[in-house]
Amino acid sequence: MNTLITGGVGFIGFALARTLAASGWSVTLVDRPGQADQDHELATFLESGPHRLIQCDLLDPRALDAVAGTFDVVWHLAAILGVAAVRRDPMAVLRDNVQMQLHVMAFARRQVGLKRFVFTSTSEVYAGTLTHYGLPFPTPESTPLTVSDLGEPRTSYMLSKIYGEALLHQAGLPFAIVRPHNVYGPRMGTRHVVPQLIQRILATPDGGALEVFSPEHRRTFCFVQDAVAMMCGILANQPTLGATLNIGTEQPEVTMRELAARLAQLMGRDIRIVDGPVTPGSPVRRAPSLNQTAALTGVTPKVSLDEGLSQTYEWYRAYLSSTGEERAQ
Repeated sequence: MNTLITGGVGFIGFALARTLAASGWSVTLVDRPGQADQDHELATFLESGPHRLIQCDLLDPRALDAVAGTFDVVWHLAAILGVAAVRRDPMAVLRDNVQMQLHVMAFARRQVGLKRFVFTSTSEVYAGTLTHYGLPFPTPESTPLTVSDLGEPRTSYMLSKIYGEALLHQAGLPFAIVRPHNVYGPRMGTRHVVPQLIQRILATPDGGALEVFSPEHRRTFCFVQDAVAMMCGILANQPTLGATLNIGTEQPEVTMRELAARLAQLMGRDIRIVDGPVTPGSPVRRAPSLNQTAALTGVTPKVSLDEGLSQTYEWYRAYLSSTGEERAQ
């Protein structure tokens, strides 16, 4: 079985690639040039089997024309994301995310016998509904979606994903849509709250104070291997055809203050947690209902929050130490 993953060098994409490869899939990763530089884990993966990396710009409508082979499943994870990128150039986020998706969908249409086109949307699609009408928690996929203020730059990412979902409903492809909620784990970069807190806790001396932003905002966190297991469950079950599925965990729902305290304890650090300001545009709560995901895939999360945080910390401690970025404890 052959699969192609756009954004395949990224956090979730690469975890997905390794899981599929372990099940006997031949994996083609697609990512933009420069993403694979000095990535030893990626190099090891590419040497481990009939896998390959295609480095190209998906904004080019012909970027995938030379990709040889026929694919059973195409996963589209590539996107411009991150609060900093969204606020810097919201127009590019809207334009480029949609154009990349259209180009990958055109490639998918050329695949004879395509079984699934899986599109990675976002939990941000619920943000407008939360702001204007409130949400049930845990939040089911059937919740009506409401557009946020169109003049707010952060809205651009969410809009690109809602538009992407709508495209698939009209495209005639055998699709499934996933909406990840606060997935975390090793090798996820530094933009997510978990690795950011790990780095800031390491930089805080014992007895010192750590300022935590949006301290009362609540989230549920999903370890990456659980997220990938749910995504792979889509391939094994025909009822997932045309479905939209939350990816995440329902419990425990913790505040940002509680998350920082858990990490500090796991890391063996004696520090004080100090409440900081609220991050603009950050939702007060986010917790997905997994009833539909469990029913259609047969997969539920297995890794506890403390176990996942511990594994993530151990990876980042080794990574920061090897790159010289870790400051003395």
